[in-house]
Amino acid sequence: MTCTVSVVIPAFNNVEYIRAAVESVLGQTHADLEVIVADHGSTDGTWECLQDFLSDDRVTLLQTPAGGSAIRNWNRVTECASGEFIKLVCGDDILYPRCIEVQLQAFAEGIALVASPRDIIDARGDLVLRRWGIRGKRRRMSGATAIRQVVRAGTNIFGEPASVLMRRSTLFASGLWQSERPYLIDEATYVNVLQHGDFALVPESLSAFRMSTSQWSVKLAKEQSDQALAFHRSLLKSRPDILTRRDVRLGNVRARQMALMRRVSYVWLKNRMSREET
Repeated sequence: MTCTVSVVIPAFNNVEYIRAAVESVLGQTHADLEVIVADHGSTDGTWECLQDFLSDDRVTLLQTPAGGSAIRNWNRVTECASGEFIKLVCGDDILYPRCIEVQLQAFAEGIALVASPRDIIDARGDLVLRRWGIRGKRRRMSGATAIRQVVRAGTNIFGEPASVLMRRSTLFASGLWQSERPYLIDEATYVNVLQHGDFALVPESLSAFRMSTSQWSVKLAKEQSDQALAFHRSLLKSRPDILTRRDVRLGNVRARQMALMRRVSYVWLKNRMSREET
């Protein structure tokens, strides 16, 4: 089957959320799509829950043997896509109904990647932050400019994969999802893609990213910061035509600031969840 858009979902122990994630994709106003879900050896009933979607001929279910890191399942499910465009949605995130339709409208000749802000929700689906991420009016910029912006920001301004739509051919040409720095798997991939084309911003919040304390731990914040600094240095070395030392210095300062903000966010979220449980 050929289609306009492939939505790929790498699932792992998402039984509480996987139904809502898949239903949010199947409920898109843009109907010409395929949904490919690859379960990575879940032990909590995720695979059994997914069987309910086999009656929809847009859905393909795969199993990735347990073992290896997340990148194994991300690339496996992506390699099975056939659409002209591709969007990866993690097994606990949500697409709003017009997400794909609106992002497709932003594509034009030469654009490789489109991104939108997203809402941050907690484990229960309650709103934590609205329109988080890249801001501004609808606009197009060169890939080089977008890369400089993300480095200077010191964080992934484009957002998690559910916030992004890419041309499948460009993602494949750039080497699929990048595994060298696990906490930058999405940002590093976007940077590779943007070396092949332009970026377009859609200012509307079109998806929801589910936040948990395990994603915002103090240890993770430090590791993310360290990997961001190493990524900036590597990118400066490989693409001095795009970045300057000043860009990297500024990005490194902001990456450290973001690490501090994540630590504060972790304490706040942990306290919030404790109050809700009480």
